[in-house]
Amino acid sequence: MNQEILKTSLYDFHQACGAKLVPFAGYAMPVQYPLGIVGEHNFVRSKAGIFDVSHMGQFSIIGDETVCKQLEQIVPIDLASLKLNQSKYSFLMNKDGGIDDDLIVTKVEEGINIVLNAACKHNDVLQIKSVFTKLAKFILHDELSLIAIQGPMAVSILDNFIHGVSDLKFMNGGSFVFKGQSVYVTRSGYTGEDGFEVSIANEIARNLCETLLTNSNVAMIGLGARDSLRLEAGLCLYGHDLNSKISPVEADLLFGIAKQRRETCDFIGGSVVKDHLSNGIKKKRVGIQPEGKIIAREHTKVFHEGKEVGEITSGGFGPSVETAVAMGYVNFDCSEVGTSLQLEVRGKQYPAKVCLLPFYKKSYAK
Repeated sequence: MNQEILKTSLYDFHQACGAKLVPFAGYAMPVQYPLGIVGEHNFVRSKAGIFDVSHMGQFSIIGDETVCKQLEQIVPIDLASLKLNQSKYSFLMNKDGGIDDDLIVTKVEEGINIVLNAACKHNDVLQIKSVFTKLAKFILHDELSLIAIQGPMAVSILDNFIHGVSDLKFMNGGSFVFKGQSVYVTRSGYTGEDGFEVSIANEIARNLCETLLTNSNVAMIGLGARDSLRLEAGLCLYGHDLNSKISPVEADLLFGIAKQRRETCDFIGGSVVKDHLSNGIKKKRVGIQPEGKIIAREHTKVFHEGKEVGEITSGGFGPSVETAVAMGYVNFDCSEVGTSLQLEVRGKQYPAKVCLLPFYKKSYAK
């Protein structure tokens, strides 16, 4: 393993569990365990899986009531209306109306906590700091790990060891205790399943995983199954389905912009978003259902009536729906559900259709 590759606090534990480790976002991460990607995927859908997502950036902004107003310059949600310990999905915007990262923002007593994507986190911190003119304290928490437990059995299993988490509603969090140590838990995740993310000191992260694994309905899950789970749920992966040149309107993620802020567009890149809302867009992210058994991977060209109209950004086999699934960007006039498309795979074209997202839907704990 290249010495420049970073290791999470669970690196040795992953090795002990028989994980296949690969470089990802600058870290050595488990792509799969002996159960295999499909086995892990199905385990999460039916039971509960543990994901090490400690490579993500856990970033805190500590300060007074001005913190929210300053952050709103670059994150287009209504932070003032967030309740204590409530989380929202949103974006880090740039001046061209593009998305420099997608993130989860949580209001806490000390200020704001943000979960950033691993490959973007250091640049994100610099961008966020640049919009602050009033005093605030910034902390990128290298001392913390982030452990997700996802699946229909996650709530009952985790509540046995971190009492009280079952009372949390979706996209809400709070401070809890694990074996005498303080942890912060949010009811959230990126699999389409009910679940939690536990922010925990590096020193006890392995202990949490080992404790959870004493239940036979829990298994370690790697990046491979994480990708197929999020794709079935229609969830974007930054650097693939989202990037700095794609606007939230083109990405069909308007829920990441507060309603009142869609009207004012008073944030960095807001003029572009306003233009897209008022005058329309040229391309749009859509779900794409390949027909037959063909698998359309990222960068697969998309055609409509002989004309190239877009590209796949995420694609693969969906074990839960037992068929190929994909999403990508197509010309807006080809984005209506039911539109016939052709996908170019290994020099041949195969039929597909625009479809509704997600491919797989579960109910969260509201």
